[in-house]
Amino acid sequence: MVCPTWVPPVLASVLPHFGGFGGAIFTAKNVKSWYDAEIKKPSWRPPNWLFAPVWTGLYTAMGYASYLVWESCGGFNDQSLVPLGLYGTQLALNWAWTPIFFGWHKLGLATIEIGATWLAIVGCVVTFHPVSKTASYLMLPYLGWVSFASCLCFWIWRNNPSKKVD
Repeated sequence: MVCPTWVPPVLASVLPHFGGFGGAIFTAKNVKSWYDAEIKKPSWRPPNWLFAPVWTGLYTAMGYASYLVWESCGGFNDQSLVPLGLYGTQLALNWAWTPIFFGWHKLGLATIEIGATWLAIVGCVVTFHPVSKTASYLMLPYLGWVSFASCLCFWIWRNNPSKKVD
């Protein structure tokens, strides 16, 4: 049985959201009791309500980008191995950050981890480009957001010394 053509792009676009839903469990438990109550944050941080809509757009765009690479390469094969391998790596790193930061309150480790995520995203942008320019461009807002989030994470780690014992 052949699946309808709309199924792969929809599945690829929805997949990243699963980690986001899982991360929301850690976030919901800790935003008011820990993040808002105990952590010093910079004046330039976004309001809490902004994170959910931003991540919804970013997860959807990155998922669709992975589909474009998969489609352009003709599926999972030697040509798609590196770009989709980097995609899977950055996705796993992305999903891991929330429990590290919000669940375990490991600010230093979260800062290192988001740096690794950033590098994997750059790898995606670079390796997606020869395969699908559109896929590469779809990753740029995500790279921008994670760049900003990296600065925010670093600032929080450095300005909460009693919280940075990892």
